[in-house]
Amino acid sequence: MEAYSDFASVYDTFMDETPYDVWGDFVAGLIEKYGVSKPYAEGEKPGANGDGIEAEDTEAALNEERNLIVELGCGTGSFTEILAKKGYDIIGTDISSDMLNIARNKAMEQGLNIMYLEQDMRELDLYCTAGTIVSVCDSVNYVLEDEELIETFKLVNNFLFPKGVFIFDFNTLHKYRDVIGDATIAENREDCSFIWENYYHEEEHVNEYDLTIFVKLSKDEEIFRKFTETHYQRGYTLEEMKGFVAAAGLEFVTAIDADSHKEPDEESERIYIVAREQGK
Repeated sequence: MEAYSDFASVYDTFMDETPYDVWGDFVAGLIEKYGVSKPYAEGEKPGANGDGIEAEDTEAALNEERNLIVELGCGTGSFTEILAKKGYDIIGTDISSDMLNIARNKAMEQGLNIMYLEQDMRELDLYCTAGTIVSVCDSVNYVLEDEELIETFKLVNNFLFPKGVFIFDFNTLHKYRDVIGDATIAENREDCSFIWENYYHEEEHVNEYDLTIFVKLSKDEEIFRKFTETHYQRGYTLEEMKGFVAAAGLEFVTAIDADSHKEPDEESERIYIVAREQGK
């Protein structure tokens, strides 16, 4: 699993058209429909007034865990912020310290009380259970091996509050193989540009993409710094994902096409899955 490093500095620039608000509304709707977590009213969020919850207050402590959301692969925190603004108590985790530094600065600037933890999702380690664990923007596709993805899902199940839900999306095998595989994408902005070259490996179902980034060093001079990063993501089928969910001890609840919000089919490029904790 690759960690974003230099690319972190321009990530938000190139993702500025990503519909995080739309995703946030959709995921919040899934939580409301299938989950156990509830948003807090303004001023009620734990720690909002500098007051913790007393350890002996068992009911309050259970409510705190039930209402906690943890995001895996949060990146620079753009989606995390959307859920925080909806009143959810949320923790963001990511493997990239560079992405998390940006996320923390953004949260501070907006006065948002969000905890960010540097963690590989394959080694998830929380201090308590959480009513909801989410992962968006195809973060799980960075896990390339069946066994590692099953172990990741087992950790999710372990840290879910009883009957809590795991909501995640993934890019399908169809998308990598038939849509973006072996395609080159380029974009030019005023202060930065990128070239994104895809190479699909059929045997492993892995998409390799090489990023070449050019970032302007000074507003007054036409001097750019060039850097490159290589990332690998594996495409999965819905049936494979259902199998991993079951192998991890989670209960499969539903699958939804990310674009149409209908039942997925062979043309689905990104799919949401809702799974539920059903015992450790």
